[in-house]
Amino acid sequence: MCIPDIDETVRMAARALGRNGLAHAYGHCSMRIDADSFMVCAALPMGVIEDQPGTVVPIRGALPQGVLGEVRVHQQIYALRPDVNGICRSMPPALMALSTYGIVPVARHGIGAYFAEGPALWNDPRLLRDDESARNVAQELGAGHAIVLRGNGVVVVGESLEQAVTLTWFLEDAARIERDVRMMGLDPQAGRLDTQETQARQVWAGDVISRMWTWLNRHDRP
Repeated sequence: MCIPDIDETVRMAARALGRNGLAHAYGHCSMRIDADSFMVCAALPMGVIEDQPGTVVPIRGALPQGVLGEVRVHQQIYALRPDVNGICRSMPPALMALSTYGIVPVARHGIGAYFAEGPALWNDPRLLRDDESARNVAQELGAGHAIVLRGNGVVVVGESLEQAVTLTWFLEDAARIERDVRMMGLDPQAGRLDTQETQARQVWAGDVISRMWTWLNRHDRP
């Protein structure tokens, strides 16, 4: 994929996150270009990004001028995970609320099955603006799809940026279910999908990603 196509995909992903309640004034997303670089969205509230170009960032090296400090975590994840080609850093509200108590959603419905073992939890609300903390978060993420940052949102990764955006929406939907179950006073240890049920639902066939990508971009400009 050429740089202009990557730039447009990054802008679309940013708008999808911002305009569907998954991020507010803060957050960012990126897409790998090659083994040495990636493109991150403009340093603006993602929902207002239009034609503002992204910035090419080296996976190893100093951040370019004007790039947000927390983009360091993108660098560290891309360096550790050659399978990752897209990253979303966002602040989904239900997930954020649960995280303040160190709670992450478990698999209770089909969409939650993609996080059957639960996302990782980073038990520190401070911003990730130095290389050491960014590296530690990337290591804690391990081979997973997401790491929830206590009181500070989430980082979600995917084999593509479209998948990372889809998984961000999936995780927030699982968080809404988790929140509602607990608000109803139900036993949080009950009502979980078992191993066979989660394995049966962890599929990407049937245009799972493209359908969610289309939905999240339904209000995007033509």
